[in-house]
Amino acid sequence: METASFAGTIKVIFYIILFYYIFKFLMRILLPVLLKKAVEKAGENFRQQQYQAPFNPSQNGSSQTTFTNTNPKSDKPRETKKVGEYVDFEEIE
Repeated sequence: METASFAGTIKVIFYIILFYYIFKFLMRILLPVLLKKAVEKAGENFRQQQYQAPFNPSQNGSSQTTFTNTNPKSDKPRETKKVGEYVDFEEIE
């Protein structure tokens, strides 16, 4: 069984630091390019959705469904429920 040497430990720390700085350098170069492509793709998808014809169920043979409000009370604003009555307290000396 081998034991860790001081030189080996220094070498591992050096490789970790080297990998960190290489990774940081590459991300500064590649990340803006990747983000630009992602934004362009999202914009393209958004434009495609905006220019598509709206869904019309009558075009593919199905009947249209119409909802009517049969509850006449729904035209009035809702009444708030009264939880209790107001009690005015007076200070006693």
